[in-house]
Amino acid sequence: MSMKIVCLDLEGVLVPEIWIAFAEASGIPELKRTTRDEPDYDKLMRWRLGILKEHGLGLKEIQDTIATIDPLPGAKEFLDELRGITQVIIISDTFTQFAGPLMRKLGYPTIFCNTLETAADGAITGYRMRIADSKLATVKALQSVGFETIAAGDSHNDLGMIRAGRDGFLFRSTEQIKKDNPQIPAYETYEELMAAIRDALAR
Repeated sequence: MSMKIVCLDLEGVLVPEIWIAFAEASGIPELKRTTRDEPDYDKLMRWRLGILKEHGLGLKEIQDTIATIDPLPGAKEFLDELRGITQVIIISDTFTQFAGPLMRKLGYPTIFCNTLETAADGAITGYRMRIADSKLATVKALQSVGFETIAAGDSHNDLGMIRAGRDGFLFRSTEQIKKDNPQIPAYETYEELMAAIRDALAR
């Protein structure tokens, strides 16, 4: 009997996209660009930090927006049910400074993410990725210690961990990503995703 572990993306899968919410709150539409649009995460983050600097915005302003964000409807129930039947890790390219309040609202699941570097005045000066290609690297590490992984996500940066696992699914992804990856089953509702994961766990 092999051990199975489910690896989930956070934004777009369990909670709304943080940067989109902040783009709306701050009135800066350029910040709506996410990993669904830009496969190169470093490029995306450098671009975001440039915009924040230009507008004099820092961590506090983003955290104020995050405090108003709730998990997607049904996400907490889905996660609770899933954690009742198997081990679950959320693997996200977000940052510990963003994720905290959202983890509380989701019942404190395990999350692996990255860290922002900030100045004393709260300006975001940079970021530290936990490890290069963190989602794929984390899944491979789990596999190396005897876990079979089942992964689900919605963006370009989830494709590595989805393809590397025994089972992988797209969830509420873009039409383009679905079209480019026809071999990956794609689902739109938590009920469908739960059924697919239960099926994978049973095999």
